[in-house]
Amino acid sequence: MFWVSASVHPLRLAEVSSLLTTLYDISDRKEAESALRQSQEKLQKQAQQLEQIVEQRTQELRLSEEKYRSIFENAIEGIFQMSGDGRYLNANPALAKMYGYESPAELIASVKHIGKQLYVQPQRWEELLAYLKGLDSLSGFESQVYCKDGSTIWISEDVRAIYDRDGSLHYEGSVRDISDRKAAEAELRQQRFLSERLLLNVLPQLIAERLKRGEKTIAENFAEVTVLFADIANFTQLSSEVSPKELVKLLNDIFSAFDLLADRHGVEKIKTIGDAYMVVGGLPKPRPDHIVAIADMALDMQQEILQFRTPGNQPIALRIGIHTGAVVAGVIGRRKPIYDLWGDTVNVASRMESQGEPGQIQVSQTVYEHLQKNYRFQERGTISIKGKGLMNTYWLLGHKKARDFRSTSVTNE
Repeated sequence: MFWVSASVHPLRLAEVSSLLTTLYDISDRKEAESALRQSQEKLQKQAQQLEQIVEQRTQELRLSEEKYRSIFENAIEGIFQMSGDGRYLNANPALAKMYGYESPAELIASVKHIGKQLYVQPQRWEELLAYLKGLDSLSGFESQVYCKDGSTIWISEDVRAIYDRDGSLHYEGSVRDISDRKAAEAELRQQRFLSERLLLNVLPQLIAERLKRGEKTIAENFAEVTVLFADIANFTQLSSEVSPKELVKLLNDIFSAFDLLADRHGVEKIKTIGDAYMVVGGLPKPRPDHIVAIADMALDMQQEILQFRTPGNQPIALRIGIHTGAVVAGVIGRRKPIYDLWGDTVNVASRMESQGEPGQIQVSQTVYEHLQKNYRFQERGTISIKGKGLMNTYWLLGHKKARDFRSTSVTNE
């Protein structure tokens, strides 16, 4: 079966009428027409599908733009686009509000150069660009910036570099106000500083540092240190004659002056108990001249006490005792840790003070033997020391040389 096309023409021959019929095979043409119709139908169907896809994509893009615009407009964080030369190209309301502007338009119009106008430290702008040049994106870039009214806030920026089709560079990113966090960090640093300073008021620096590193038990033997005890003569009588407030103020003034002397001579204040003041040379950092340092400390304490009077304008006298030898030193307590000393040397030094006389510095035989070359002494004689028996003791009077020779903690440390 095939397709034909017929052509019929009338024909008269003599008296006979007839028809001349010509047949053409058009099967190939019909097949071509059918194929063409099918192609047209297919193309039309594809065109309809493409139109539907384009419409769908357009709708999705419109929804995406609306969603992005909603996020951009309503975001809590500041969002921006800026040019490579430091101008805002776009900004959301949150960023404008963060910097104190009424609208994004006002922010964009007012800030002509972000680096020069916004950053408290203009070099931060150059640092930001340098980072982005090498990394293309940057997170958590913290800076202090100016607001419209001249006040400052701390911000954290996430920024990335973007290149347009024509190769031009711009940046986009987000901004968070971290002023509260910075204030909390500053407060934490201040509290840590105060805590460390308080710790240093009750513990030697080297010991405090060891505790901060997590050491639980600190106890050490020191073979050679010198211990000084001092107390105010007739303190019991004095305390009955003045008010508690006056007494505490007087002790605070005296002991504060002694603390300055301890710093000057590089010796370590251990504690005060009532009117007693205890200081030691040679720990926690050993030093070879610990006996000299404590002797000079004692002489200066006797001079310093002359500057003080009782509320009744009476002079104040100190008893001071000194001994040298071995001790055990360590930290005891957790809630209120203290650095303290134990051993025979501590006990003897305490006896030197308690069995001394007002205005005098009583030292043991050992101290005398170490210092007699450069210091003046007066032999007191033999006294009975509890737990030790009879001991020879001496009064330390001063230096032999006219020019005082003083221990210098800076040199020796």
